[in-house]
Amino acid sequence: MAILQFAFGKDPQAPTFQPHNYERDTVAYTGTHDNDTVRGWWDGGAGDSVRTPEDVAREKAFAKAYLGTDGRELHWVMIRALLASVADTAIVPLQDVLGLGSEARMNRPATLGGNWRWRFREEALAPDDAARLAELASLYGRGAP
Repeated sequence: MAILQFAFGKDPQAPTFQPHNYERDTVAYTGTHDNDTVRGWWDGGAGDSVRTPEDVAREKAFAKAYLGTDGRELHWVMIRALLASVADTAIVPLQDVLGLGSEARMNRPATLGGNWRWRFREEALAPDDAARLAELASLYGRGAP
């Protein structure tokens, strides 16, 4: 299992979450139900983590360099990196496809109340988002045969 959001920090396990290090039998995620959305992670600071503001700045600088981005549409940049990887399975939470922030976070571990309340409404998925995801899935051989 590899979580792309965790690929850029100073944790010793971070390199294993970088797409160029994935193995084929990996299940790769932009993020999971237990961490913030890509946009929430990118827009936020250290938040409730043990990272310092300096850690966050270094993490974001490395993510920009690694992903070749200026940070705009980071959710799509990360989706592309994940789908382009060799991981057999790539999972992108719908909140990341939609580019939603922390307000759409699914769960905050070790907290009571307010979890598992995010809901999707069909009209929230713009045709452009659906087409863009389908194009990337097709481009990287992840569409239905």
